Amino acid sequence: MPIYEYQCGACGHQLEALQRISDAPLTDCPACAKAELKKKISAAGFRLKGGGWYETDFKTGSKKNLAGDSAKPKSGTDKSGGGSAAAD
Repeated sequence: MPIYEYQCGACGHQLEALQRISDAPLTDCPACAKAELKKKISAAGFRLKGGGWYETDFKTGSKKNLAGDSAKPKSGTDKSGGGSAAAD
């Protein structure tokens, strides 16, 4: 069940409610008892980290983004500026 955020238009009180998608939105503010609650739009506040079925089974090669990979320095960089371009 998703967690919805609400804010009262009358007193500014904010709350979170665990509701089913099919449930009717809340309308009455628990702080001031006025029917001024409005559902807020918010993003999910978590990211699944580490190895798991999605990261390890469905992504291949460099597309994998396992926890801790971004902290590793990249190896094999050429700092001399001399590429592998052939001269004509």
